[in-house]
Amino acid sequence: MIRPHVLLSVAVSLDGYIDDRDEQRFPLSNAEDFDHVDQARAESDAILVGAATIRRDNPRLLVRHADRRAARVVAGRPEHPLKVTVTGSGDLDRTRAFWQDGDRLVYTAEHGHGRAVAAVGDLADVVSLGPSVDFGALLDDLGARGVDRLMVEGGGTVHTAFLSAGLADEVRVAVAPMLIGQVTAPRFVNPAEFPGGPARRFHLEDVTKLGDVAVLRYFPKR
Repeated sequence: MIRPHVLLSVAVSLDGYIDDRDEQRFPLSNAEDFDHVDQARAESDAILVGAATIRRDNPRLLVRHADRRAARVVAGRPEHPLKVTVTGSGDLDRTRAFWQDGDRLVYTAEHGHGRAVAAVGDLADVVSLGPSVDFGALLDDLGARGVDRLMVEGGGTVHTAFLSAGLADEVRVAVAPMLIGQVTAPRFVNPAEFPGGPARRFHLEDVTKLGDVAVLRYFPKR
């Protein structure tokens, strides 16, 4: 079975944070980078975020540019990529924007399956991955569904899970020219045991300047 190509996409401050501590989402990126992300979404078959990101950021995860949506339809693809979320507990809020527009898929563990079905079973396909959320099994299931390219947009717990399991093929990091400096603010990744440890160096594929944001593309598996 062929697993999807996994692209992790994140915007960070110079000191490695993805947000501040306020309830409202902190704007790290700029218009040029948002458009760049929109192109990456348009090239993807599915976009994944964790349930905590849905609760905190209320993302729609849609392709914004009309020409890109039209190109997908012409190519015989859905207007928007499949929207995917992960929750071990099944704690999902059906009022969030994620559940509007497009097709939706939920991965959970056995103990959270009933709760997830009760919350959003009429809005999405809900799949149990077993006793715990197994991200390898998640990729196997997506591959079986015909997903060739998966874009992962966070948050930190999900990014950490993919990287610590060695499942990321590509990492896109948009570095914003600012410092957040709040110890309890969320970061790109959490402490974990990563394959190869600190001695392992990713392959830097390219660097793109988008206004005042630098976008770095790394290929971990090269």
